[in-house]
Amino acid sequence: MLERQHLQEWVIDNPRILGESVLVITAEFDRWADADGVPARDRLDVLGLDATGRLVVVELKRGTADRDVHLQAITYAALVSRFDLDTLAQAHRDFLAGRGQALDLDACRQRLLDHVDGEWSPELLQRPRQVIIAAGFPKQVTHTVVWLSEMNLDIDLVQVGMWRVEGNLVAGFTKVYPTPEVEEFTLAPARVEAKAAARKLEERSRARDAVHVLVDAGLLPDGTRLRLTPRHGATESIREAIVEWVSEDAGRATATWSNSTAKPLIWGADGKSYSPTGLAEHVFTAVTARKADSIQGTTWWDVDTDHLPDGVDPDEWATLAGAHLASLAKRLRGAGKDWTSLHTLLEAVPPGRWTTYGDVATVIGSHAVPVGTHLATCHACPNPWRVLNAAGRVSPGFRWADPTRTDTPAGVLAAEGVRFDGDTAAREARLSPDEVRRLLGG
Repeated sequence: MLERQHLQEWVIDNPRILGESVLVITAEFDRWADADGVPARDRLDVLGLDATGRLVVVELKRGTADRDVHLQAITYAALVSRFDLDTLAQAHRDFLAGRGQALDLDACRQRLLDHVDGEWSPELLQRPRQVIIAAGFPKQVTHTVVWLSEMNLDIDLVQVGMWRVEGNLVAGFTKVYPTPEVEEFTLAPARVEAKAAARKLEERSRARDAVHVLVDAGLLPDGTRLRLTPRHGATESIREAIVEWVSEDAGRATATWSNSTAKPLIWGADGKSYSPTGLAEHVFTAVTARKADSIQGTTWWDVDTDHLPDGVDPDEWATLAGAHLASLAKRLRGAGKDWTSLHTLLEAVPPGRWTTYGDVATVIGSHAVPVGTHLATCHACPNPWRVLNAAGRVSPGFRWADPTRTDTPAGVLAAEGVRFDGDTAAREARLSPDEVRRLLGG
């Protein structure tokens, strides 16, 4: 038996070997090119398209498969996942032309569209199915393919047998993996578990990213108190059970924030450090006696605005009421500790005018609390006295960079021409949000 002359032609003439309703797109395809236009040497045996709109990558071996045959199939799957309708139509046109069938590009494109049952999906093209056909498979291949299948990759192993009957070669194709029994009792549960693990990894990654955003932005001062409110990943009955369990010990309901990207929460119940998700899972397990599945822990911890950290303005702190860690990170996504734009903006605030922490934070893509915290500790910020809280008063956390200064920010502003009614600056001297934006060239 010859691989191309016999085996490949049998597959092309009988595409049902590859599954129900498979259209052969091309064979012996080798027109790959990398980003520099240098062609690759890999040659794809057969490429099909099934009725669901998924590509079918076929790797053929006339004898026992090589130990790395599955790696070849995965490589081809990665290459064809970049195809789109136009490149597939071109490949199909060239394939038919090589076999004496003349079909123009538009007709080939329409043939592909008509073959798919439903709308054409570019997303499905990115997840090709793979079929490896060989006379036999070594254990290295079968063991690896089983694991890859459990991880939600679709790979079929088809064994080909040869007989000579009355002078003719007869081929028989048997699907050895996955069999219907394997699909029902092994793959389905394993794939459910794999998807659950992927979801859990995604939730953990999202929580980790949120913590990094909060730490980088400096939104929450060390010592910020957080309160437990179970949400994402727990049913209503479990949430009620957690609330009841927490009520038995006040320490269980609170955690203290520290600006550590690894384990920023110090739990009130045991004084130990946890990640937001790690602590949420710990609480979940303590109440239910089972492991948590896909908890997004940053949604479980709310800023306790009833307990004000030292040096933080009460009016600005109140803007965090009802916010959990995930929502705060969403507000701050993209903000960091580069305060260059803040310094540029403050340099441009003219004498006799004032702005607020909130307006400044909005313009530079931050939040009022980290802006206030930075101004309270910055030794290079220009004109910090021209930034007041939303009520038009000097923040209780304001500090001069020079500790020997005895004048007050309100006194400096008054000297610049800003009128005060008691401790509140005149509203007409406040810069509008649009004026603040224009100071930064926005």
